[in-house]
Amino acid sequence: MVKTLEQYDELVLKAKETFQKKMKDYGPTWRIFRLGSIIDQLFIKAKRIRSIQMAGESKVKESIEGEFFAIYNYSIMALIQNDLGLTDEPDIAPQIALNYFDEKSQDIKNLMLAKNHDYGEAWRDMKVSSMTDIILVKIYRIKQILENDGKTLVSEGIDSNLMDIANYAIFALILINEKIN
Repeated sequence: MVKTLEQYDELVLKAKETFQKKMKDYGPTWRIFRLGSIIDQLFIKAKRIRSIQMAGESKVKESIEGEFFAIYNYSIMALIQNDLGLTDEPDIAPQIALNYFDEKSQDIKNLMLAKNHDYGEAWRDMKVSSMTDIILVKIYRIKQILENDGKTLVSEGIDSNLMDIANYAIFALILINEKIN
């Protein structure tokens, strides 16, 4: 578990660095997105990963690893949006957005720690392609929950699915990095 924590923290830090750089480039313009629009961004990234995995090649220069980082960051944005609600213009300072990023990242990590305890790091025996499929299923679940006005009868809600998506993105990156090294 110590190894997992080191790998996990290293990758989340890298995701945060990208988030921070994008905040410098664009500011918190993502705040304008409706929640469904961010979910569609997640869908696009996951769909591209699956297409590349199935085809065995990529014709666009962006890496699968970059897409998994984007999935993590879009999951954070969606969690923040779900908390703060819709706005018509960027309404938070970049530092406030980074504070939210840290808060949501910690929530996601805490979930990972609890699930790793209960499931014994079963994800380490999974294929990255299976993780991609799980991410896509969770995206479709969120889309259905949004169609149901954000309500569920017995299932996990939007935030739980987003946190799982973020964790599977990091797990996939850990497995990819281990295969490379």
